[in-house]
Amino acid sequence: MRHILIIGAGRSATWLIKYLLEKAETENLHITIGDLSEELAAKKTQNHPRATPVAFDIHNDEQRSKYISGADIVISMLPASLHYEVAKDCIKYKKNMVTASYVSPAMMELDEQAKENGIILMNEIGLDPGIDHMSAMSVIDSIRDKGGKVLLFESFCGGLVAPESDNNLWNYKFTWNPRNVVLAGQGGAAKFIQEGKFKYIPYNKLFRRTEFMEVEGFGRFEGYANRDSLKYKGVYGLDDALTLYRGTLRRVGFSKTWNMFVQLGMTDDNYVMEDSENMSYRDFTNAFLPYHPTDSVELKLRHLLKIEQDDIQWDKLMELDIFNPNKKVGLANATPAQILEKILSDKWTLSQEDKDMIVMYHKFGYELNGERKQIDATMVCIGENQTYTAMAKTVGLPVAMATLQILNGNINLTGVQLPIHKEIYQPILKELEEFGIVFNEKETKYMGYNPQNVAS
Repeated sequence: MRHILIIGAGRSATWLIKYLLEKAETENLHITIGDLSEELAAKKTQNHPRATPVAFDIHNDEQRSKYISGADIVISMLPASLHYEVAKDCIKYKKNMVTASYVSPAMMELDEQAKENGIILMNEIGLDPGIDHMSAMSVIDSIRDKGGKVLLFESFCGGLVAPESDNNLWNYKFTWNPRNVVLAGQGGAAKFIQEGKFKYIPYNKLFRRTEFMEVEGFGRFEGYANRDSLKYKGVYGLDDALTLYRGTLRRVGFSKTWNMFVQLGMTDDNYVMEDSENMSYRDFTNAFLPYHPTDSVELKLRHLLKIEQDDIQWDKLMELDIFNPNKKVGLANATPAQILEKILSDKWTLSQEDKDMIVMYHKFGYELNGERKQIDATMVCIGENQTYTAMAKTVGLPVAMATLQILNGNINLTGVQLPIHKEIYQPILKELEEFGIVFNEKETKYMGYNPQNVAS
């Protein structure tokens, strides 16, 4: 029997565990699921005879060594900062490892050691990063195989709420870690290249520089730039591309209102607010506004942000109940970002029957035989409910599939790897289609970069 160790049984692991349990008999697998909460791990096993839930503390060196040394392959679904300790033990015991997270500088430093020990540390094999890499490289490689040259690559991905569950003015609910949503775009300017020119968007301008796009059957979306698109020039072999831009998708209008939080300072995570535990939502909002002896909090905010009472932006703010004097923050020593996350979670958490939606959009501009063409590739995935979400599906399934491909000897690369090679992405993309994760491609004449699609 072959042993798979999964460390972390959180929301993104739901489909991953389901897939492997369904394959356990035919693939002769036993799956150990370790989590700080043994109860959560047990819930995910569904009493399957080939699964064992365990209470797992990643900081317990003895326990970590015991389970990793006894596995044939390790899947880490931990927070990104914790993969490094797992990877070091995988090298020590010569065990392959798979994770959905971005490659950190610390992880990259393990590349040579992993190669020397003949193992693969497979990273960025979830949704974004993951499916975005694989689907992009599939098209890019097909263009190159025909002798074409890629001139433009734009890629957007968003975790959104499905149309049938879209019942708030923001057209948004949390489908993944809320903290990451609140802190999105921070830590430096967004960097990309457009028509051969390097471009930079500082955080305070990020949510007012959006691109618009249509996805057939699902309407209009907007995208704001991710932090560093330039690093993908080398990853995708696009050093000669004139345009390279990666972004995050939201429904049109989201970014304009979110920018209000940015301008007020509510997304700041660098300092603690005094007496935050006893602060009301109204107190929190007022803390960012100028003092005035007679004006209300509402009036001060409208004046500062220059919005009218009949503006949809105002309705969106009112919907979040940020002026409520009776609701308490209840978080001690909290930063503005943590308090905003708490307020948003009251309104944006998926209910039990809510469905989420993943939308991915790629645009390729290329030249072949003297002609310039464009390919638009879109993928939409709808979740089933609050547990079996589209986010968990699109993150977990590629991880699970890559794990079996490695275990079965179909992927023979070593070292720190991304899923940008044909031997990785071809079988996984093909199998994902069986689960409804399909890209629809449309080819047109290449129009280049169109500034009319960009909001100033």
